[in-house]
Amino acid sequence: MGMYQFIQTQSQLTQVLDHMVQHKKYAADTEFLKVDTLWPKLGLFQINIQEQIYLLDGTTLDLTPFWALLTQAKENIFHACGEDLDLIYFYSKTSPLSNVFDTQVALSFLGHGLQVSYQNALKEHLGVEIEKDQTRSDWTARPLSSEQLCYAANDVIFLPKLADVLKVQLKEKKLLEYVVEDCVSLAYEIAHKTVTSKLYQDVGNYRHSSYQLMQLQQLMVWREQLVKAVNIPRSFVLKNNAMIDLVEKNPKSIFQLSEIKSIRASVIREHGKTILDLLRFLPEKELWPNNLPRPVKYISEDVAVKIEQLVNQVADELQIPKMVLMRKKWFNELYVHVVSGSVDKETLSPYLRGWRYNVLIQPLLLLLEQDKANLVQQICVKRPF
Repeated sequence: MGMYQFIQTQSQLTQVLDHMVQHKKYAADTEFLKVDTLWPKLGLFQINIQEQIYLLDGTTLDLTPFWALLTQAKENIFHACGEDLDLIYFYSKTSPLSNVFDTQVALSFLGHGLQVSYQNALKEHLGVEIEKDQTRSDWTARPLSSEQLCYAANDVIFLPKLADVLKVQLKEKKLLEYVVEDCVSLAYEIAHKTVTSKLYQDVGNYRHSSYQLMQLQQLMVWREQLVKAVNIPRSFVLKNNAMIDLVEKNPKSIFQLSEIKSIRASVIREHGKTILDLLRFLPEKELWPNNLPRPVKYISEDVAVKIEQLVNQVADELQIPKMVLMRKKWFNELYVHVVSGSVDKETLSPYLRGWRYNVLIQPLLLLLEQDKANLVQQICVKRPF
C-alpha cells in the first residue's frame, strides 16, 4: 500500500483529479474546525483512490473541480457521514449526493447498534487497531505534524476493506440493497434541513399557543439571518432553551429580559431591543402558525398490540434490528399523516417511502387508520393565546 501524499498545490491536485477520473470509487473522510463559526472550516480532506491516499489541504487549495468529481463518483464510502456531507454540501454548493455508502449504517443493519465508532468497527471486523489521539487537533493550523497526517490517513486506509467485508455479510442476509437505499435517504435528509420559516417547529411544542409559536418563529428567523451574516454558532446568540424561556416568560422590558438567566448579558446589550420588538410586534392573527401536534401518549390497546406484532414479524422476516427498521420519530410522522387525512405517499420521509413502504409502512397506516378517532383527539389541540 502506498504512503499518503499531502497535496498542497493546485498542480498536485491536478494529479489527484486525473486519478479520480480513471477510478470512480473512493473512500473519504474530513478533518475540520467548527468551534466559533456556523460553517465548518475545512482542514483536510482525506481520500483513498485504489489504495493511494491523498490528504488535500483545505486551507490552501481551490477544490471546486474536486467537489464536481465526488458528485460523479460511482461510490463514496464514509463512516458516519453526517458531518462530512454537511461540509461537502457547504463547500460544493450542491446537494444531495446519491452515491454514498456509509459503513456505520451498514453495521446498524448487521445488529451492531446505531453508532459504532470507526475504531471499534476496524478492531472487530478487520482486527486492526488505530489510534484516535489526534481527534481534537486544530486541523486548520499549519504546519501539521507527521502524527496528525498519519492519523488522518488511517481514517481512509482501511475504509474500503471494511466496506467490502460488510457488503459480503449484507449480501448473505439479502440486506445490501436496503442499506444502499437508506444511505441515499440519509444523504438526502442531511441536505434538506428545515426551511428557516419552519425552524420554530423543531423547538416549540404542543403546549405553546399560536401566539407563542409566532413569537418563536420571528426569533428563529432573526437568529438564522444574523448567524449566517456574521458566521457564528447559533448558541452564541440564543440557545434553543433561551428561545423557549423568551416566549414563555414574554419579557416586556430590558430589566425583565436581563432576569432570564439563559441569555448572555452581552446579547442583551447588543440585541435586547430587537428581541423585545420581535416578541411584541406580531403580524395579523391569520398568519400565526397552527398549534403543533401533541406526541401520542397511547394508541388504543388492541391496535398497539397489532402494531407491535407487525413490527416484530417484519424485523424477524428481514433479519433487521427493530431500531433500524422503525424509529420513534417515524411513528409520530405516521400519526400526523393519518390524522391529517393525507393519502399522498410522497409527503412521507424518504426512509418511509422506500423499501419499508410495502413491507411495513402501508400495513402500519392501515392499522393506525383503525385508531384514527383516538389519534385525532390526542394530537389536535387549539390554543391561540
